[in-house]
Amino acid sequence: MTLDDIFDKALGTNNIFVDRSVLSITFTPTNIPHREAQIGELGRILAPSLRGEKPSNVFIYGRTGTGKSLIARLVGEQLEKRSMGSENPIKVIYLNCKMKSADTEYRLLASLSKEFGVEVPFTGLPTNQIYSIFMKCVDSKKQNVILIIDEIDALIQKTGDEILYNLTRLNQDLKNSRVTIVGITNDLGFIENLDPRIKSSLSEEELIFPPYNAVQLQEILKDRSKDAFVKDAMETGVVEKCAALAAQEHGDARRALDLLRVSGELAERTGSMKIKMQHVDTAEEKIDLDRTTEFVRAQPKQSQAVMWAILKIGKKENIETGEIVDKYISVCNDNSLKPLTQRRVSDLIAELDMFGVINTRVVSKGRYGRTRVISVRLPDQVYGKLEKMLQQNFS
Repeated sequence: MTLDDIFDKALGTNNIFVDRSVLSITFTPTNIPHREAQIGELGRILAPSLRGEKPSNVFIYGRTGTGKSLIARLVGEQLEKRSMGSENPIKVIYLNCKMKSADTEYRLLASLSKEFGVEVPFTGLPTNQIYSIFMKCVDSKKQNVILIIDEIDALIQKTGDEILYNLTRLNQDLKNSRVTIVGITNDLGFIENLDPRIKSSLSEEELIFPPYNAVQLQEILKDRSKDAFVKDAMETGVVEKCAALAAQEHGDARRALDLLRVSGELAERTGSMKIKMQHVDTAEEKIDLDRTTEFVRAQPKQSQAVMWAILKIGKKENIETGEIVDKYISVCNDNSLKPLTQRRVSDLIAELDMFGVINTRVVSKGRYGRTRVISVRLPDQVYGKLEKMLQQNFS
């Protein structure tokens, strides 16, 4: 089949999709089932800004795919819309710290300034100068500025927690405006690891987003599939299988949507008139490969060094933390990286476990106490691709 044939086929009748963007994570649905309580609670916390008052800072916790970013952006958009034309304007800014435009203190402040129409050089200015530029932007008029900082733990891992302290202290120097932080993180222990003075200055409220169960995920998929696919595009059981697989992954709605979308794309490419169960199986394998390698690629250099240390030890069961630390220090020395403390390395190992890249468990060593052991149980294809990627990054 030539490229022209492929393109002609793509331009022809679509037997599967009506609108595939409905299954994308960037799509904001008008109806968000099973998150009414969280929408209401976040709305109540931020509502004082409509009266010109500064709301509490908020930290939103929950695993990937539990609706944290979606809800924060939805409430922010509605809040900003409601304040338009009033004497108490609200400006809501959303930034994701996994994106390169906001993955350091400098880039974050440059991106924030850009939201106010002020272009800042990508590098080169002293930190205090870029803070001064940002403060002038914020304080140019009376307004409440709500900063939604997604994946905030990734920023703190890379730059340290001083940036949070600086952001929370801005209000002391602002005359016309107020800044509120809405932090979003997958790390339930994020706040506990901060410097005590930063925890004190945050005065935060917390929202926990529980994972979806299989029944809830089915409802979400059925609701989205009505607009995503042509009628009768799915074999019986496809939605249920996608929901069940995602429920095993800690109730991840993002994974459920990805499974359904990729299953549809695979059916479309093979010329199938329906999405079948085997398409879901193939989609699961493809997503696992892409997800693991992309997750590790997006991690800070130190997290990648820990993962490379684990892979260099090899496909060995029950690797002890001390063995990983020794190998990690060797990797750092070979690549001019400053080694982190053993405690911080343990935190990075826990994060890799939380995201399913590695498996950890605590075992008893009798009178010598208990220890945590690590193993890598990735499919060979994923393991090989991950190993090749990290080998390119480290000597």
